[in-house]
Amino acid sequence: MKVLVIGSGGREHAILWKLAQSPKVEKLYCAPGNGGTALLAQNVQLSVNDFAGLAQFVKDEGIDLTVVGPEGPLLGGIVDFFSQRGLPIFGPTAEAAKIEGSKSFAKNLMSRYGIPTARYNSFIDYQSALDYVRQQGAPIVVKADGLAAGKGVVVAETLQEAEEALFEIMQAGAFGQAGARVVIEEFMRGEELTLLSFVDGETVKPMITSQDHKQVFDGDKGPNTGGMGTYAPVPHMSAELVGQIVEKIVQPVASGMARDGIPFKGVLYTGLMITEEGPKVVEFNARFGDPETQVVLPLLETDLLDVILATISGELADLDVRWKAGSAVCVVMAAPGYPGDYPKGAPITGLEQTPANTIVFHAGTGRDERGLVTDGGRVLGVTGLGESILAAREAAYAAVKQISFAGAHYRNDIADKALRRVK
Repeated sequence: MKVLVIGSGGREHAILWKLAQSPKVEKLYCAPGNGGTALLAQNVQLSVNDFAGLAQFVKDEGIDLTVVGPEGPLLGGIVDFFSQRGLPIFGPTAEAAKIEGSKSFAKNLMSRYGIPTARYNSFIDYQSALDYVRQQGAPIVVKADGLAAGKGVVVAETLQEAEEALFEIMQAGAFGQAGARVVIEEFMRGEELTLLSFVDGETVKPMITSQDHKQVFDGDKGPNTGGMGTYAPVPHMSAELVGQIVEKIVQPVASGMARDGIPFKGVLYTGLMITEEGPKVVEFNARFGDPETQVVLPLLETDLLDVILATISGELADLDVRWKAGSAVCVVMAAPGYPGDYPKGAPITGLEQTPANTIVFHAGTGRDERGLVTDGGRVLGVTGLGESILAAREAAYAAVKQISFAGAHYRNDIADKALRRVK
């Protein structure tokens, strides 16, 4: 089969890397891709939002399957566009993808189907939102309703921080139209957990657990990012807990959306807070997480192509999705200044010196006459593999120390929470 992966980040590189292991895959393409995907696939210089151009390319090249990585084209309706033209594609429809694209949509869905989440209110009027925040007090969580590249969430420890966040989102337009509405939530205490699941409308097949590190600095300090590192599986989260999450959260969401006439087909990302009252939903995403994909897919034993095809055809219930023993830890190497403004074009060296038990997924890289260069905020996701979290972590950081580019920064405490809990 010929397969096109849409996107240009570390998630897409990881998807390509896994698909390349399938004996059924004949050729891979990536649009637009990056400096690393070019080693596995033919990069195609088409925008992720050029649906007509992408569909024409698929027809011209005789491509059998398209896999969508980022959320933008999903919410823009690429799955609907391709499906109307009889082109097989993996991902939810635009209506189903609203579970990520509108936090108020997701909150209303959870409310209807009794899914545990933080208490909340949503506002389109700035003064009303400000009055509500002042009434509730801090700590409190302020979220832009729409897509904000993982950065539209502020966990405000003080009332001043909450007021500043509201001003930035609703008055200063920090996230454009995504901030026309805000969702304000109670602050939940506990430990965060991510559970990705393959969903074919009704059937849910959970993946292994993972834990992301959103803040830019060690010790969960500094502003939110798209993710500075992750690990899988989470050793102190039991199989019983995962079963509870599927039974009380993921399955009711899938069944509820099917009942509402908007069945979800693709990867459902469930971000959770494990509170004293049990697991509660922080957010849903409508696709593979980034960088969670970089630790989850290396541990998938079943052919990813088989899982994708079964999801599209509604035959996921008949497929045994298996996982490898062991652990994976991913450390993100970022450009100086990220998550704010950052330079591009710095040469990257040392990739050929990385240990055998590591995989370097390219997120923001490109190529020029000098070779591989930085071309984004999150530049590389360095994934270490091992029998334990400790072994995988040591492998990842050993590889990170071999790689260099000007101003590179990364967190030094990825997976520390797991190591503290399992000792």
